[in-house]
Amino acid sequence: MGRLHQVQKPTTAAAVLLPLLLLLFLPPSAALTPHRYYHHRRRPHQLNLTPQSAVSGGQDGGQWELLQRCIGVSAMHMTLLHNDRVIIFDRTSGGPSNISFPNCDPAATTECTAHSVEYDVAGNSVRPLTVLTDTWCSSGATLPDGKLVQTGGWTTGGRNVRLLQSCDDWNCDWQEIADGLAAPRWYASNHILPDGRQIIIGGRRQFTYEFYPKDSTNPGAIYFPFLRETFNYVSEDNLYPFVHLLPDGNLFIFANNQSIVFDYRRNAVVKRFPVMPVGGPRNYPSTGSSVMLPLVMNSDPAMIKVEVLICGGAPAGSFFHAHNDGTFVDALSTCGRITVTDRTPDWSMETMPTPRVMSDMLLLPTGDVLIINGASSGTAGWESARKPVLSPVIYRTWRTSGSRFDLQNPTTIPRMYHSTAVLLRDGRVLVGGSNTHPRYNFTGLFPTDLSLERFSPDYCFSPSQPTILTPASQTSLAYGQNFAVEFSVSGVNPSEVPVSVSMVAPPFNTHSYSMNQRMLVLQWNRRVALTASSSSSPAYDAWVSAPPSSAVAPPGYYLLFVVVGEAASEGIWVHIQ
Repeated sequence: MGRLHQVQKPTTAAAVLLPLLLLLFLPPSAALTPHRYYHHRRRPHQLNLTPQSAVSGGQDGGQWELLQRCIGVSAMHMTLLHNDRVIIFDRTSGGPSNISFPNCDPAATTECTAHSVEYDVAGNSVRPLTVLTDTWCSSGATLPDGKLVQTGGWTTGGRNVRLLQSCDDWNCDWQEIADGLAAPRWYASNHILPDGRQIIIGGRRQFTYEFYPKDSTNPGAIYFPFLRETFNYVSEDNLYPFVHLLPDGNLFIFANNQSIVFDYRRNAVVKRFPVMPVGGPRNYPSTGSSVMLPLVMNSDPAMIKVEVLICGGAPAGSFFHAHNDGTFVDALSTCGRITVTDRTPDWSMETMPTPRVMSDMLLLPTGDVLIINGASSGTAGWESARKPVLSPVIYRTWRTSGSRFDLQNPTTIPRMYHSTAVLLRDGRVLVGGSNTHPRYNFTGLFPTDLSLERFSPDYCFSPSQPTILTPASQTSLAYGQNFAVEFSVSGVNPSEVPVSVSMVAPPFNTHSYSMNQRMLVLQWNRRVALTASSSSSPAYDAWVSAPPSSAVAPPGYYLLFVVVGEAASEGIWVHIQ
């Protein structure tokens, strides 16, 4: 893979001066170092933090738990790996963090604090990781083998690729590939493709896309006019475009208030959808969020119904008002839902209980959507929002329009700009971040937050929560494979309530968008049957089929859940390729 080199980090003076120069729309510059691999020379250490025990809320409306008051970094980016470790990182240009490398000699290096950590869910502990170039507002996704690929950032990090292979011995760390990208990617979006590559779309004034890993057929950046068409010269409003892989292998792409189906293999727009009505832009900095709703499997991929849900955002001009006259316009309170596979698709609009900007949307094992974090006025950007929204909302996907929003119990911690959230294997949601300031500021309005919380939806407390008995976690599946999921459950007869088995792709979350998020409701090939088991509760076999193709389920690791009625099991890891 090439030699590993230690790279000199920015000087302390540079680290101090850079934030003073950070105008939001300052164009990024490319790293000019030769192509090479980087690796740190410090051995990382695990830090066992003092567990916290603050719990709020009840079983009705979900429950909040404070896991750690300080993990050392603000969680701007977050993703779950298949060893149940969560990789968290901030930017490197914001000054020192609040977690130091053990045995670091300040005289021998310019930086003794870490800007990335690995969080061990089971142990509730973190260890510092080494990021060498600036990851500010970057993007990422995992390769089929589970390796995290993280791309772009600002200045020195704009064209870099960073790799992290998960491990259980606490010795793995980031590697960096200088100039691994053809163009600087700041505020870009990544998505895994059927062949295991990633497509990286957009970035600050980058009206192009490219692929990683590179090959001889597509080594550079490819012009993408749709991004120029959706560009707003005052506030851009097309950064972090929403990207969803469709079962036919094409991409649904949404930017600003427009959307298309794009065939990246032919560099061609296949279809254009109506402009999303009611309000204004939905992408950064007028930041809404998007999910592709659960795909219910069919042996014929052409018969799979595809729906996309986009919620929140900010009215046109909100960013200008927040930055020029200190007026924080109320955010958008609408969601748009569209059936992409309809012959004449159009947006169906719904109204949330409260306006929301910078909220995260996560698919839950039940197929519902958790809307969490954010504010109700202003936009994304430094100190550009007000009125934090403390109460999550669960969008009940399967209900009829007009009855889908359920307000949940509130947290006590504002999660504003640069907040994140990811689904964990046990069905709970890890929540962190919030830094509206160019540097860590613990005294200003909405102080920088370094804590981690956990939100537990109602299904976590159900007395009828099923338990998966087989297959074992880390099981490998083949496309189209028929297999049995054995589960036990008490207090309910699975023949009398709905039962489903689903696979969820763990996303890369930043800036209110969970890249590569995907849920597949598997197809039954036999009825649920009672089976003999050593479990104290009755056990059942659910015979299902794995997804039919890599366009439906890109290769990689997924969480598999069983849902009986409204109660979801803890997940197991499965790998498909």
